[in-house]
Amino acid sequence: MKTIDELALKLLDGSFFLEEAVELLEKVLITESLSRTGGNQSEAAKMLGIHRNTLQRKMTEYKIDGRRKKPMTSVTRDSSKRTKVKSA
Repeated sequence: MKTIDELALKLLDGSFFLEEAVELLEKVLITESLSRTGGNQSEAAKMLGIHRNTLQRKMTEYKIDGRRKKPMTSVTRDSSKRTKVKSA
């Protein structure tokens, strides 16, 4: 792949060591897989082809927040703020 080759050359030109380049790639892949799965770590691990425990260890190592994103919910009304209708 041309883009991978270009990336590798840029990393070499930028004085990155192999370990740093691998770390950068892992962080991006983990973050993106978690984003695509809505924070589901089991699904993200499957997508990456690694065990869930390995994913969690790497998330801790790279300080990646893996909490699920809460779905948007409709606004609920506070029943104590309802106006009372007087009966005639």
